[in-house]
Amino acid sequence: MPPPVSSDLGYVPPDGGWGWAVVFGASISVGFAYTFPKAFTIYFKELQAVYSISYSQIAWVTSIMCATTYGGGPISSILVNRYGSRPVVMFGGLLCGIGMVSGAFCTSIMQLYICVGFITGLGLALNLQPSVIMIGKYFLKRRPIANGLAMAGSPVMLCTLAPLNQFLFDSFGWRGSFLILGAILLNCCVAGALFRPIGPGTASVKTPVTKEGRGALKQEVTEDAMEISSPTNLPMKNKTEEEGDRDCCEKINQYLDFSLFKHRGFLIYLIGNVLMFLGFFAPIIFLAPYAKHMGIDEYSAAFLLSILAIVDIVARPTTGIIANSKWVRPRIQYFFSFSIAFNGTCHLLCPLASSYTGLVIYSVFFGLAFGMVCAMLFETLMDLVGAVRFTSAVGLVTIAECCTILLGPPIGGFLWMEWFKISTGRDPQRSVLTILNLQEGLQPSEGTLIDTFGDYKYMFIKCGVVMVLAGTFLFIMNYYNYRMLAKEEKERKAKEEDPKTVKKENEGRSNWIKETTQDGPELEPLREEQEGPKKEVNGLIEV
Repeated sequence: MPPPVSSDLGYVPPDGGWGWAVVFGASISVGFAYTFPKAFTIYFKELQAVYSISYSQIAWVTSIMCATTYGGGPISSILVNRYGSRPVVMFGGLLCGIGMVSGAFCTSIMQLYICVGFITGLGLALNLQPSVIMIGKYFLKRRPIANGLAMAGSPVMLCTLAPLNQFLFDSFGWRGSFLILGAILLNCCVAGALFRPIGPGTASVKTPVTKEGRGALKQEVTEDAMEISSPTNLPMKNKTEEEGDRDCCEKINQYLDFSLFKHRGFLIYLIGNVLMFLGFFAPIIFLAPYAKHMGIDEYSAAFLLSILAIVDIVARPTTGIIANSKWVRPRIQYFFSFSIAFNGTCHLLCPLASSYTGLVIYSVFFGLAFGMVCAMLFETLMDLVGAVRFTSAVGLVTIAECCTILLGPPIGGFLWMEWFKISTGRDPQRSVLTILNLQEGLQPSEGTLIDTFGDYKYMFIKCGVVMVLAGTFLFIMNYYNYRMLAKEEKERKAKEEDPKTVKKENEGRSNWIKETTQDGPELEPLREEQEGPKKEVNGLIEV
């Protein structure tokens, strides 16, 4: 049985109040981070003509932007641990605005790579991680709902930015559009301003202290003072000296906790997540081309993406509400595993759709499954590592996702081509479609499948198999993890309740007290040192 939900923040999150303003700001930041690279493709043809470059060269702009957004995760985590979420998000919004405004004055494609690709991508990275981190600080009981609402900003922003970019391009051209987009991205600074810092000092509740409680407090502090002054605890005085001798690794861990790689639940999540990303995005990219391949007109094919986005908008907050229920919340890891496997099952059944009605049904179920996975993507990580270590965990996960997105597809495509040559004795020819897929940052392995067999259905089958394997892996390993946690907890309680251990500790304490009271004047200075802290502490309490 999974462990109960608890807070490791040192305070009880408010689970509402100003937290809903934080959720609103997070939805804006998350929406821009996930959808801006997709909506930017509207300007590709114009930029290609202006700079007289190939389609592959201009497509590198969004590739660099996506790589920087995911690869900047550890940098974002370090800055959040050092300065907090609010200044990091506001600085990220400023970088986004500067990148797009400076992109309007670029005279070469290399300048566009730096301004729009790198600077704007880094700004989006500084918006994504702090937004989900702040939700974990403001919510505990309602955290799945808050995460679902924040993640819903992505499909909402996609439905807004795509037509907005087209309108801006038609009205002001690409340079004027970049200036306006830079101003729009500055709203990330406004979203960051909503991330009011919260901690033990701001969330603590004062409780009245009775005379009995004060007396018990005096006794407890007195005992603590005796233990501190005892010879067995004298090395505690050298704490400052030990802190000065910390090595480089310990100092790095203050800002990015690499000890998470020893955390069993985190490693399970990381492996499953990396496997899932190998087949997560490609079906969205190839849905419209697949419909056109079946003989469906362009507008009807594009409408399939609109259906998917509408269902996705509804699915994300709905999934958060379901995940927050008392039946699902303790088993949210299993629910996440089911969502991934459900996603893969939809892709496996997609080739059975032989008409436009079948593709509409597939789009509805795919939008539902996609929204379920996205709504719980960060919630499950918070559930495993806790809100305190989540800052470092999300940075390490995003850099792994970056490696999957950039390196996984070429490796998959290479392995597929080698298998094809061995099994058939023929060398698969790379068509123009595959080259475009490579340069757009899409899945080359899927493009190779399409070119080899002349059909999109094998790409959907490949993605479905990968997603089902990822969901099955997470389900089995989470079951194993929960069993091990229960076993470790049982052993810990048995050790605490062991009478021999308790008796030994009590005998050691009584022997020390006996020696201090019977040994006469030799320990008189030590007793005076012990009484000093008691009087001092008691004096502080009485005041």
